[in-house]
Amino acid sequence: MDDFRLLRVLREVALRGSFSAAAEALDYSQPAISQQIARLERQVGVKLIERRPKGLELTAAGGILVRHTETILGQLAAAEDELSELSADARGRIRIGAFATAAGTVLPRAVAAFRRVRPAVDVELSLMEPFDSVAALRRGELEVALTEEGGFSGDTDTSGLEREHLMDDELRVALPADHPLATRRAIALADLRDEDWMLACLSGTCADSNVVLRACRDAGFQPRIAYTSDDYFAIQGLVASGMGVALIPGLALASIRDDVAIRPVRGRPPVRRIAAVTAAATPIGAMGTMLECLREASAAYADSGVAAAA
Repeated sequence: MDDFRLLRVLREVALRGSFSAAAEALDYSQPAISQQIARLERQVGVKLIERRPKGLELTAAGGILVRHTETILGQLAAAEDELSELSADARGRIRIGAFATAAGTVLPRAVAAFRRVRPAVDVELSLMEPFDSVAALRRGELEVALTEEGGFSGDTDTSGLEREHLMDDELRVALPADHPLATRRAIALADLRDEDWMLACLSGTCADSNVVLRACRDAGFQPRIAYTSDDYFAIQGLVASGMGVALIPGLALASIRDDVAIRPVRGRPPVRRIAAVTAAATPIGAMGTMLECLREASAAYADSGVAAAA
């Protein structure tokens, strides 16, 4: 068969029960319908329709072909929809705001996968803290905002927007490599109560530090804060120098210094939640593809990347 229009004609004839009704539905003449059915029969080499006193009747071969026609035309319609969608996206763009550790880990993997599927769509990335990226999303300046949350009232407000949880990012203990506790496979936070601590920041909207402070409180102490920095590699350097210890998210451990020991927290580890926030309830087209790529990249880090890094 070299013309899918012939299959559509056969389907209409089978559905309507006559050449004249099929011709009306397809806006053809009745002779044109008869000619196309005859042409289809020549191509497949078997009779497809029998004329009976009470009307037309599909032969066994005709019934088989109509059954497969539904699948074939359905797949063709789906392909046409995807091509149409891709054409519409050809001059499109997706603007993403992401905080630093996501921008250096999950996001590059997601964007690489996205570009393989949607090479014509431009991706614009902005390094932004969740408070700023969500505000930009509300203003229509972004399509996706990646956020980190600790489960506190100070977390960025995403009410009225669509939030999809991507992964739980486990925090791990960072110690000087020669610290007495560095030989342990896992470390109880209570054993670090007398240490100086390095934190990412101390603002009420800083999910990372809020998670650390809560974990220390749950372990029965208030950490003695010696230094704050929003640069986790700088915090590693300070830990290596012996200035204190830290809890560092897994996504911030893509690169680990040789003079720093990274150990899991004994018991239930503290985590921050990573999410993708959008304005659309059911993103389609390129947006839907990007969210799927973010899901897959996050799952890859949750399953292997973070564990390997630590």
